[in-house]
Amino acid sequence: MIPPSEVLRVTTPRVACDGAGEIAPALGHPRVWLQIDEHGYVDCGYCDRRFVLVGGPADGVDQSTLRDIPSGASI
Repeated sequence: MIPPSEVLRVTTPRVACDGAGEIAPALGHPRVWLQIDEHGYVDCGYCDRRFVLVGGPADGVDQSTLRDIPSGASI
Protein backbone atom coordinates (compact mmCIF):
# COMPACT_ATOMS: atom_id res chain seq x y z
CA MET A 1 0.00 0.00 0.00
CA ILE A 2 1.01 3.61 -0.51
CA PRO A 3 1.32 5.74 2.64
CA PRO A 4 -0.95 8.81 2.91
CA SER A 5 0.42 12.08 1.56
CA GLU A 6 0.18 13.78 4.96
CA VAL A 7 -0.60 12.47 8.45
CA LEU A 8 -1.90 14.78 11.16
CA ARG A 9 -2.23 13.63 14.77
CA VAL A 10 -5.32 15.12 16.42
CA THR A 11 -6.80 15.05 19.91
CA THR A 12 -10.51 15.03 19.00
CA PRO A 13 -12.46 12.44 16.99
CA ARG A 14 -14.22 15.11 14.89
CA VAL A 15 -11.97 17.13 12.59
CA ALA A 16 -12.38 19.58 9.71
CA CYS A 17 -10.30 19.57 6.55
CA ASP A 18 -10.18 22.26 3.87
CA GLY A 19 -7.03 21.12 2.11
CA ALA A 20 -5.09 24.13 3.34
CA GLY A 21 -1.80 23.67 5.05
CA GLU A 22 1.24 25.22 3.50
CA ILE A 23 -0.98 26.69 0.76
CA ALA A 24 -3.55 29.47 1.00
CA PRO A 25 -7.00 28.20 2.09
CA ALA A 26 -8.54 29.50 -1.14
CA LEU A 27 -6.41 26.98 -3.05
CA GLY A 28 -7.59 24.01 -1.01
CA HIS A 29 -11.01 22.29 -1.24
CA PRO A 30 -14.43 22.79 0.37
CA ARG A 31 -14.34 22.31 4.13
CA VAL A 32 -15.51 18.85 5.16
CA TRP A 33 -16.05 17.43 8.61
CA LEU A 34 -14.65 13.97 9.28
CA GLN A 35 -15.42 11.58 12.15
CA ILE A 36 -12.72 9.22 13.40
CA ASP A 37 -14.24 5.85 14.24
CA GLU A 38 -13.02 2.75 16.10
CA HIS A 39 -10.11 2.37 13.65
CA GLY A 40 -8.51 5.50 15.15
CA TYR A 41 -8.08 7.39 11.88
CA VAL A 42 -9.93 8.82 8.88
CA ASP A 43 -8.81 10.03 5.45
CA CYS A 44 -10.03 13.15 3.65
CA GLY A 45 -11.75 12.15 0.43
CA TYR A 46 -10.51 15.30 -1.32
CA CYS A 47 -6.82 15.57 -0.48
CA ASP A 48 -5.99 12.17 1.07
CA ARG A 49 -4.75 13.81 4.27
CA ARG A 50 -4.99 11.32 7.14
CA PHE A 51 -6.11 12.30 10.63
CA VAL A 52 -4.94 9.96 13.40
CA LEU A 53 -6.41 10.15 16.91
CA VAL A 54 -3.66 10.53 19.53
CA GLY A 55 -3.68 7.45 21.76
CA GLY A 56 -5.99 5.58 19.37
CA PRO A 57 -5.36 2.20 17.76
CA ALA A 58 -3.66 3.77 14.69
CA ASP A 59 -1.35 6.07 16.67
CA GLY A 60 2.24 4.92 16.27
CA VAL A 61 1.39 2.35 13.57
CA ASP A 62 3.09 2.26 10.16
CA GLN A 63 0.48 4.23 8.18
CA SER A 64 1.32 2.49 4.91
CA THR A 65 -0.11 -0.75 6.35
CA LEU A 66 -3.57 0.74 6.97
CA ARG A 67 -6.33 0.87 4.36
CA ASP A 68 -8.01 4.12 3.31
CA ILE A 69 -11.03 5.06 5.41
CA PRO A 70 -12.83 8.01 3.80
CA SER A 71 -16.08 7.26 5.65
CA GLY A 72 -17.75 9.87 7.76
CA ALA A 73 -17.11 12.78 5.39
CA SER A 74 -19.83 15.39 5.30
CA ILE A 75 -20.10 18.98 4.13
